[in-house]
Amino acid sequence: MQLSIVIPLLNEEESIKELHDWIVSVMQSNHFLYEILFIDDGSTDSSWEIISKLSAENPNAKGIKFLKNFGKSQALHAGFSSAQGDVVITMDADLQDNPEEIPELYSLITNENYDLVSGWKKKRYDSVITKNIPSKLFNWAAKKTSGVKLHDFNCGLKAYNKIVVKTIEVSGEMHRYIPVLAKNAGFVKIGEKVVQHQARKYGKTKFGMERFINGFLDLITIWFVSKFGRRPMHLFGALGVVMFIIGFGFALYLGIDKLFINTTGRLITDRPQFFIALASMVIGTQFFLAGFLGEIILRSKQNKANYTIDKTTNI
Repeated sequence: MQLSIVIPLLNEEESIKELHDWIVSVMQSNHFLYEILFIDDGSTDSSWEIISKLSAENPNAKGIKFLKNFGKSQALHAGFSSAQGDVVITMDADLQDNPEEIPELYSLITNENYDLVSGWKKKRYDSVITKNIPSKLFNWAAKKTSGVKLHDFNCGLKAYNKIVVKTIEVSGEMHRYIPVLAKNAGFVKIGEKVVQHQARKYGKTKFGMERFINGFLDLITIWFVSKFGRRPMHLFGALGVVMFIIGFGFALYLGIDKLFINTTGRLITDRPQFFIALASMVIGTQFFLAGFLGEIILRSKQNKANYTIDKTTNI
C-alpha cells in the first residue's frame, strides 16, 4: 500500500463526509493505493456513525473509536500503529488542511528520500490575537530549543516515511513535537513544504489558549529528555556538585573565621552565611542523589533500547 492517511478527530460530524470525498477524489486522480484511518477521539456527536457508513461504502476507509477523549497524541499513536502504507500522511478533520497537497508530500518522501515533511501554513486564516501571534512565539521557541528548523511545528498536515511512525512513540501531548521526536530517534532528513491553509468551514476549534501553555511545558520536557534523558547524572550530578562546593566553601570560611580570626565573635549559627552553607550542601546532595537514582532507573529498564537501528542498511 502506498499511502495511509491518518485523521484524528473530535466532534467533526459536519466535515467528515466532505473530507472523505475530497481525499478519495485526489487518490483516484493520482491512482494511489491508499487507506483512510479515521481516529474518533471520543466524539459525542454522530461522527462515529458517519465513519461507520463511509467504511461500509468504501473498503479503503477505516475507523478506530476511543471509549472517551484521550487526546490527539493518543489518537495519532493508534493511527500510526495501524497504518500499513509506505508513506503516512496526517491531517486534521476540520477541512483546514487541503488534500490536494498529498501527492506532492508523497513525492517528497518517496523521491527526495525525506524521513518527514511538515506543512507550513505560511498564510493563516485564524484569529491574529488568539492563534497567529501565540503560534509564532511557540514555533520560535520550539525551533530555538530543539534545533529543528521548521516554521510550523503544530501543522496537522505532515508526511512520514513508514519507518518513522513505527519507531517513535507519541504520548502525552507530544504530537506538537513529532519532528523533534523523529530527530532524537535519528531521523534527521526533515523537510518543510508551504501548504494552503483554509478557514474553518464548520463548528469551532477544540483547542483553547491552554494548549500554548501546555505546549511550552511540553517543550521544556522534551528539551530535557532529548538532552539528558539518557544521562541524567550529567545534569543533576553537575548541579549537585556545584551547589555542594558553594555550600562547603561558605562552611570552610566560617570555620576558619571562627577558629583563627574572630574567635570571640558571635556564634556561627547567628551568621547568614551558615544558612547559605547549610542550604547549599543539602540541595547539592539532593541534586546528586536525583541524578544517581535517575541513572539506576535508566539502567534497570530492560524492555526498551536506548538506540534506533537503521533497518534500511543492515546486512
